[in-house]
Amino acid sequence: MKLRIYIFPVVAIVATAACAPCQNAPATPPSSAPTVVVVPSTTPSTPATTPAGAAAKPANPNLEFDVASVKPAAPLDFQRLAADVQAGKMPRLGPHVDAARAEYIYMSLKDLIVTAYGVKAYQVEGPSWLTDTRFDIEATMPEGATKDDAPAMLQKLLADRFKLVVHRDNAEHKVLALIVGKGGPKLKESPAAPQEIDPNAPLQPGETKLETEDGPIRMMRKPDGTMIMNMGKRGTMTMKLDMSTQSMNLQSSMVTMDGFADMLTNMMQMGGSGGPQVVNMTGLKGNYEVAVDISLAALMAMARAQGAELGGAPGGGGATQSNAPANAASDPQGGQTVYSSVEKLGLKLEERKATVERLIVDHAEKTPTED
Repeated sequence: MKLRIYIFPVVAIVATAACAPCQNAPATPPSSAPTVVVVPSTTPSTPATTPAGAAAKPANPNLEFDVASVKPAAPLDFQRLAADVQAGKMPRLGPHVDAARAEYIYMSLKDLIVTAYGVKAYQVEGPSWLTDTRFDIEATMPEGATKDDAPAMLQKLLADRFKLVVHRDNAEHKVLALIVGKGGPKLKESPAAPQEIDPNAPLQPGETKLETEDGPIRMMRKPDGTMIMNMGKRGTMTMKLDMSTQSMNLQSSMVTMDGFADMLTNMMQMGGSGGPQVVNMTGLKGNYEVAVDISLAALMAMARAQGAELGGAPGGGGATQSNAPANAASDPQGGQTVYSSVEKLGLKLEERKATVERLIVDHAEKTPTED
């Protein structure tokens, strides 16, 4: 399972908007609990190992979008977004590509670079303003193109419209290593292997289909607010926001430790790309049943620490847990953090350094050229 939050506000915004009306209300579960949304991606789950200076290998370097519109994105309406999710309408954020169209919704220039070059956000080095403005891109695919051609065409669009110039090299980078704790792992192996999704199977009531480079994903929202994401061979993830405990529950079935490391990275990078990258160094093979409960206040604190403006969220804590790295944020009232949740599984997050590939932005324009 390879997951990452493409657009930093997705989890934080929905949680914040959902919690804002409840802050002075009794701590009782709502009749229809709000849902937390994670947008899938296909970036590698471990640091890239492409040799320094290696260029991307597009599927067809001669193709480009027939017509492309690049516009600043409208600000998100937190309350409307949360209401849409509760009504079963999923936010249309991030990349959406099929054989006819390519859309990149509410994405910063850094998000677009990540998508175009198939790297992780922490690998991209450039000016801080790369995340300042968000854009909506709507493009028409040329005849004969496939979804595999979209990244190369997006690279060309960024070069044309933003005058983007990049190069690659390798450098030592600080990461969070996911390792086995002293007492050994406390993980339950999945009784069955994950199965591929039939891309032609009709959607069930309340089900949404997402297309990714790794295959289709089926998302189902249950009446109680639980969101189930069937990712085929990558396993299944179930997500729910529990307002009675002010926490987010994530359960992964048939997940690998690489996939779990990606899930942890998602949470660490909720407020943008400033959070640490989690790398699987457990040595554990196979598929597991993994469940974690994270304090909503801890998640909001991590997002704020990375610059996200999340006014109205419960618990503005930014205290650091004594047994966690310095960049770990926690709920000052005792909510469970990512670090403590991992330790309950017999695992541990430990700061280490690893040599990883970087994508260096040599030049980019803040404002794209006209369509």
